Amino acid sequence: MARVGATIVIFQVLLFILSWIFSAMRLEGVRSLLSSEGIRWFFGAFAGNVASSWLVSLLLILIALGALQKSGIFDGGRGYRDRIALRVSIIVLCLFGMVVGLLTLPPHAILLSATGELFPSAFSRSLLPIIIFAVSLFAVVFGMMSGRLNTLSDILGALSNGLSRSAPLVVIAILLIQFIASLGFVFN
Repeated sequence: MARVGATIVIFQVLLFILSWIFSAMRLEGVRSLLSSEGIRWFFGAFAGNVASSWLVSLLLILIALGALQKSGIFDGGRGYRDRIALRVSIIVLCLFGMVVGLLTLPPHAILLSATGELFPSAFSRSLLPIIIFAVSLFAVVFGMMSGRLNTLSDILGALSNGLSRSAPLVVIAILLIQFIASLGFVFN
């Protein structure tokens, strides 16, 4: 992971230098990151670039994967308590699916668009968070029913497990998002 991050940083530095050289050569459509405009853009747009749906999606996926791992679903031991936990988790997941169905399927449902369409609508824009919430809910209920997640602290630990284990991936995603945005600025 460190090599990937270092490679992205090297490419970012090369982009700074090459954008300056190409703009000095007066190539059309190339802006320099070392100009006053480029430096203002780099620092001013950083938060906006990083606050992207890609990064939010990555964070949500990591939360769900951490919850799945800590809940013990993949441990393989299927004792009586695990079988009961699996059944209860499936029932809770079905109830969640019914609630989502009630919010999307009736003619004037809350999550439909103003024209009554499912795509595009509030539902289609929030499909990934709904799936992630369902997976996390399934994992937490399984962990609680199987006895692996007993306290609120255990549940929060399970939900943050994926983030803590994959922190380098988040840093690499931030570097990559900024590099791609810089390419867009330079070559407009």
